[in-house]
Amino acid sequence: MRFYDPRDTGTVPGGGGDVDVLALPMIAGPWLKRLNEIPGLGSVVLSSAGYEHVLPHLPDGVALANAVGVHDTATAELALALMLAAQRYLPQHVLSQQAQTWHRSTPGGMPWRSLADSTVLVLGYGGIGRALTRRLLASECEVLAVASTDKPGDDLVDQVHGIDRLSELLPRADILAVSVPLSKRTAGLVGEQALAALPDGALVVNVARGGVVDTDALVAECASGRLRAALDVTDPEPLPDGHPLWSTPGVLVVPHIGGASPASMPRMARYLHHQLTAYRDTGRLQHLVVP
Repeated sequence: MRFYDPRDTGTVPGGGGDVDVLALPMIAGPWLKRLNEIPGLGSVVLSSAGYEHVLPHLPDGVALANAVGVHDTATAELALALMLAAQRYLPQHVLSQQAQTWHRSTPGGMPWRSLADSTVLVLGYGGIGRALTRRLLASECEVLAVASTDKPGDDLVDQVHGIDRLSELLPRADILAVSVPLSKRTAGLVGEQALAALPDGALVVNVARGGVVDTDALVAECASGRLRAALDVTDPEPLPDGHPLWSTPGVLVVPHIGGASPASMPRMARYLHHQLTAYRDTGRLQHLVVP
C-alpha cells in the first residue's frame, strides 16, 4: 500500500507499477483531474457516498465504488439536528441570546412546532434514509418511506412506497427529508410541483445533493412564508455571497457538513479494509456504482 499527496503535481501514483485500486480522500478534487495520468488504474474507492462528481473524470473501463454505509450515521444525525433546530426555532433563540433578549414568541407569529407527532416523508430509503428513520421513530414521528419502487416493509416501516406515489404522499408530510442520490432521474425531483403539493408550513430538509431540489422554486415558496427549509446542501454549492437562500426567512443553511463527524473516519478505515480484502480475494471491489 502506497500513499500519495495529490498536491504534489510532480508525483503520479504508479511510478513503481500499475495501480489496481486508488482510494480517494473526501476532498478529492485534485485527484479527479489526474485520474487519466495514473497508469493501469483499475478501480477507485471513494470516501463519499455521492459519486456524480466523479463520473466526468472517470477513465473508461475503471470501476468505481462509493462509501456505502460510512456516512449514514453522521448524515442522519445532522438531518435530525436540522429538523429539531427548525421545528423548535433554535436559530431565533440563538439570535435572542446574542441580543440578551428574553424573547418567547415565534417568528412572524408562526405556530409552535415540534418533531414529535409529525409526519416525515423520507425521500430516499437507502442507508441514510434508514438511519434517519430509526432516529425519527425514537422521536415519536410517523415515517413515510419512499424508494424507487414499491417494496414490502421492514423492521422500521410497514411499507416502502415507490417514487411514483410521491405526489399523493407529499400532502401528508409535515417534513420532507431528502436523501436520494443525485442522478438524471432525481435532478430537480423536488421542484415547483412537488413543493406545491406540501401543506402550508411544511419543512424541507435536504441532506442529499443540492441539485435534487429546484432552488428557485424553494426560494419562492419560503419567501412567501408558505414553506420552510433546512439545508446541508445547496445548488449552487458553495452558496455564493448575496444568494437569496442566505436571507430568505424560514431557511436554515449549513455548509455541507453531513459527513463531517469523528465517527466517519474509523468507519471509512473499516470500509476500506473490507474493500481491499474483497479485491484481494475476488479481484474486484464490492458496492460498485460503475462496474
